[in-house]
Amino acid sequence: MSTRPELVAHKRALHGKAVARLRRDGILPAVVYGHGAPSEALQLDARAFDDVRRHHGRNTLLDLRVDGGQARPVLVHAIQEHPTRRNAIHVDFFLVKMTEELTVDVPVVAIGVSPAVEKLGGTLLHVMDSVKIRALPGDLPQTIPADVSVLDTFEAVIHVGDLPLPEKVHLVTDPGELALRVQAPRVEEVVAPAPAVEGPAVEGPAPEGPAAEAEETEG
Repeated sequence: MSTRPELVAHKRALHGKAVARLRRDGILPAVVYGHGAPSEALQLDARAFDDVRRHHGRNTLLDLRVDGGQARPVLVHAIQEHPTRRNAIHVDFFLVKMTEELTVDVPVVAIGVSPAVEKLGGTLLHVMDSVKIRALPGDLPQTIPADVSVLDTFEAVIHVGDLPLPEKVHLVTDPGELALRVQAPRVEEVVAPAPAVEGPAVEGPAPEGPAAEAEETEG
């Protein structure tokens, strides 16, 4: 018996702008495709999908059951989000074969504490947020850990090839690519004010106006 999270969906008759009515009723439009199977327009409960999305990673295999039929293993291939609310408004599911390798992007997650950050005041930089790997669907990792405790100076770096990969997972990204490093804190240069320079005495006719009149009165 499968232990994968299950999503229940139904075939969708509404298309185009008409799907706005579905969203107002808490229904999420979707499609499923892959391996030569014809694309199917589906709809499912938006809250149920949000719950799965919140508790499981992007590369989690799901069992998709349509109209009470046999559950099929799928991956979330793409999610379209509302521009401001950030909730899902459309999702693409990809049918997978458990015996066929997939190439996917997996997030790189920093673990540990970098001495260059903690003691030297640097900033940890994720030069690469994810790496591309290849594996069977059942072996896909949710994240790739990066132990940043080795970043003890501003010259120390972690390359993609340094990241630990689970067994049966193959790296596709160039192992020589830079993954993480620590940026030194910025030191603002303090510019000293230029010394005041006295100008030469100006020779010319006696001043005119109120100041000159005041001098004549005092004299």
